[in-house]
Amino acid sequence: MLKTINCGDVRSEHIGKTVTLAGWVHRRRDHGNLIFIDVRDREGLVQVVFNPEQAPEAHKTAESLRNEWVVQVSGRVSARPEGSQNTGLATGEIEVYAEQLFVLNESKTPPFFVNEESEVDELLRMKYRYIDIRRPSMRDTLILRHRAVKFIRDFLDERGFLEIETPILIKSTPEGARDYLVPSRLYPGRFYALPQSPQQLKQLLMVSGIEKYFQIARCFRDEDPRADRQPEHTQLDLEMSFVEEDDVLNLIEELYTELVETVCPDKWVLKPFPRITYSEAMEVYGTDKPDLRFGMEMADLSEIASETEFRVFLSVLENGGIVKGFKAPGCAGYTRRQLDELTEFVRERGAQGLVYIGLTGEDGDLEELTEEQIRSSAARFLSVEQVKEIARRTEAEIGDLILIVAGPKGSTNQALSLLRNEMGGRLGLADPNLVAFAFVTDFPLFDWNEDEKRWDAMHHAFTQPKPGHEELLESDPGSVIGRQYDLVANGSELASGSIRVHHRELQERIFSVLGYTRQQMAERFEQLLTALEYGAPPHGGIAPGIDRLLMVLTGKDNIRDVIAFPKTQSGYDPLFEAPGYVEPSQLQDLSIAVTVEREATNQPIEADD
Repeated sequence: MLKTINCGDVRSEHIGKTVTLAGWVHRRRDHGNLIFIDVRDREGLVQVVFNPEQAPEAHKTAESLRNEWVVQVSGRVSARPEGSQNTGLATGEIEVYAEQLFVLNESKTPPFFVNEESEVDELLRMKYRYIDIRRPSMRDTLILRHRAVKFIRDFLDERGFLEIETPILIKSTPEGARDYLVPSRLYPGRFYALPQSPQQLKQLLMVSGIEKYFQIARCFRDEDPRADRQPEHTQLDLEMSFVEEDDVLNLIEELYTELVETVCPDKWVLKPFPRITYSEAMEVYGTDKPDLRFGMEMADLSEIASETEFRVFLSVLENGGIVKGFKAPGCAGYTRRQLDELTEFVRERGAQGLVYIGLTGEDGDLEELTEEQIRSSAARFLSVEQVKEIARRTEAEIGDLILIVAGPKGSTNQALSLLRNEMGGRLGLADPNLVAFAFVTDFPLFDWNEDEKRWDAMHHAFTQPKPGHEELLESDPGSVIGRQYDLVANGSELASGSIRVHHRELQERIFSVLGYTRQQMAERFEQLLTALEYGAPPHGGIAPGIDRLLMVLTGKDNIRDVIAFPKTQSGYDPLFEAPGYVEPSQLQDLSIAVTVEREATNQPIEADD
């Protein structure tokens, strides 16, 4: 080894000892005769002192050092002089007096600072990701990711799970996002697909008698851009035989509780995990991935709205819409500008507008509310008694602001849910150290696709209906509830899972509801359907995303910040300039003809991320 100890591991107990360090020049300071260099490696940094009287050759070399040069330093560990200790640094009580210095490699001036957490354009960070990862925030995120994945592996190994790898090159069986296709040279005109998930493979492992399987799986989905998506992502894939829903949920609750308490001891978990049905989540939070770190629960105000003279409310209700709202505590004094900002916020997210009611005044009894205390964009159309009833439904008090959206159910829930999260952030209601896990259960098995006039699977096509709901598959698909569940935390969906279908006949009935013909079933799913005829056990599982978990644990709002080498939101890799063109000879080997004319540059026009 070129070093005897890590830079970040030098401590007071090493005083008087000679150590050899190797790392990067983090910062250089010249104080007259003495030169101070902070040397950094993965474990941290330590201050090295170059004294021309003690080590003239080393001091002379140190005069030429620049940030990010790679060096090897040998010297004696000493206590820092009284008053010069750095309590904010793990090595802050000591320093190393250099005796020898060797430059292992010089560095060009980096495109951005490594020794400070300044704002840097994301494309530039991704172009020079190998430099970006040197920065403490990225380094610490990748260390945390390693520890989290290691914890998962150890936890499941102790409980009898087998880690089994499944193929990356499989058959295209699109049932969600688009597949990434891989052409075959040996079978011209045929294609492999990269797996969107190992769904059928893990079910086949249950038929194989494995009983407890897991995998840290790479998954590939050609999805439309979104801030919390990547073309390739990592998930914990997990499947168990002879289980009910509670068996899976209890295991995941134990796993994630212990994981957070072990790898993020500064955070705390809401225990036990709340279990909320899908219908309850949509009614109270307007979303199936609620942030439970704060209240501001929604109330359906449609009944009260129907009794008002407000034409906006009445028109929405006549057209089958809803009126919902929630209170923002202590915000009755919001300025007109602030209220206009909130109105624009919901309009940009699908709502037609925002109705607000401010209950102004000092603390007082809601029952004594007067007309003068009501500040509302709909004040002319609401009686004092109606405002009081709206306040009761939303649990608002004097000093609170009630925010109301009226419109179609889907867009109203979406806009209000996003507004709730926005207000929770503005008001600082969410404890940043709380990880509020929750299970959302009892999802509808099917979702009506209005554009294509057909049923889609709410999660996927392999979910078992709840007992008693099988008989509704053909007669009333929209009312069928599935044995499926999500794990959510802090407003993000972290996992989806279900109890799977383990009888061929039932699986074929579900495929039929989704519009598959017998021929399509055979082409896409025959391997699974046949396996279900050979003694398939009852089984179920879940697939938590590793990337989104790290987003929650680190408080990041961008999935790219928790992945070592990510793609941009539009799926482009600035580091390798991928996707790129290939040589005509490669296409010829694959029997592929490209109809798009090759551009002069390999780099596509980058969309605004």
